[in-house]
Amino acid sequence: MDASVTPIPDKPGTSLAQTTDFFYPLVDDPYMQGRIACANVLSDLYAMGVVNCHNMLMLLAVSKDMTDAERDVVIPLMMRGFQDTAQEAGCLVTGGQTVLNPWVTIGGVASTVCSDGDIIMPEGAVDGDVLLLTKALGTQVAVNAHQWMEEEGDRWDKIKNLTTMDEVKAAYRATTLSMARLNLTGAKLMHKYKARAATDVTGFGILGHAKNLAENQIKPVDFTIHTLPIISNMVKIAKGVGNMFQLMQGYSAETSGGLLMAISKEGAEGFIKEIKELEDCDAWIIGSVEEGTRTAKIVDTPIIIEV
Repeated sequence: MDASVTPIPDKPGTSLAQTTDFFYPLVDDPYMQGRIACANVLSDLYAMGVVNCHNMLMLLAVSKDMTDAERDVVIPLMMRGFQDTAQEAGCLVTGGQTVLNPWVTIGGVASTVCSDGDIIMPEGAVDGDVLLLTKALGTQVAVNAHQWMEEEGDRWDKIKNLTTMDEVKAAYRATTLSMARLNLTGAKLMHKYKARAATDVTGFGILGHAKNLAENQIKPVDFTIHTLPIISNMVKIAKGVGNMFQLMQGYSAETSGGLLMAISKEGAEGFIKEIKELEDCDAWIIGSVEEGTRTAKIVDTPIIIEV
């Protein structure tokens, strides 16, 4: 499961849901990095259908190699981004821990007390469901391509004839906004349209997380992915550096990725329509659920949707 769910012994029907995560900076903007970190932590609760977070703690490491001037600019901006996103989620940041470290890291702990009905356990997929995804793939490729462009080293030399600086910058902007967007609306719509199992797509890639979710199902079902929505121009960049990212194979890591869920076809259609109306963001039916042996695969020639 994406979050820890612990029944509270003296309060029947009530549980404590908690999750934690942290990572190194991915983007140049400290404020946006704070927003991404907070959205990434909360996403594990949203993947379980938990839409209300009561408390967050911030985990922050300050690089010992920073000058005082760098620290006094960067760290407050990261903290403000984290706090603003928590506020957007309706959550309080009540404390945390700050340490010195060779590298900057940021993350947090999210905790909430919820009733059993607030949680969608990731185990109820049935034959005939479809797989729905709420954010495009390719964030790791976009972030790395932007870094290579700025460094102008050997790796940029490998891809500069395949893409343009404008394409890389556009993908980087889209990726930053995607990673900073909360999965809160998606979690609310999971309840409305009766999603039966879900996870969020992060470090294991779309196929890695699909496999983990399939293994957790009560009924013996398989997940087949036939469509991959990918940030524009990231496919050709990924191919240009060999098998480094394994984007097409489904193992490219994502940060603060979308919700991947098993849901009825009718529910998926309603979900896709409403999330577009509420957030002006797309979601896609990317696969199917059928009887099987609790595994997942991507078809040999998946449909690629450039986003």
